[in-house]
Amino acid sequence: MTILSLPIDASGPAGPADLLSALDTLGIVTTKIDHEAVFTVAESKSLRGVVPGHHTKNLFLKDKKGRLFLVSALESTRIDLKRLHETLGASGRLSFGSAELLLETLGVTPGSVTAFAVINDREGRVAVVLDSRLMTGEAMNFHPLVNTATLAIARDDMLRFLRATGHEPLVVDLPAPPET
Repeated sequence: MTILSLPIDASGPAGPADLLSALDTLGIVTTKIDHEAVFTVAESKSLRGVVPGHHTKNLFLKDKKGRLFLVSALESTRIDLKRLHETLGASGRLSFGSAELLLETLGVTPGSVTAFAVINDREGRVAVVLDSRLMTGEAMNFHPLVNTATLAIARDDMLRFLRATGHEPLVVDLPAPPET
């Protein structure tokens, strides 16, 4: 499934050094900022002003037939999970994938979910979904497979990385929940 032969050890999941090497192979320049571990969007807000660009939240989801989705959105995006399946063409409502399934398919643990994790989806099981509001041209920020750092990457470079791993991203307007 992988279009580009990325310099990673196929016997286990890629780690941050493997990711940086793959990005280097692709000629992609990123800016890395090391920080304390952050497990939630709320915890990561302490990095505002230190890390410029779009800050993201990433959801690992599955549908009733077992199809897997990695949804990346602006951190402030409110997503209507009850309607998201309609936008994605998924089978029934979506639920969060288990920690075990996350580790098996993307090689990361909860709190480190990132669009970069598709480097570990060598079977192409995960569909990548990007919030259209991420596509403004501003740099995007994602964890580099661990939650103790953030990588800033240009939008077009992120798209090139995703495609190089065999993942053509679906760019959509994510449904917002009704106002209450």
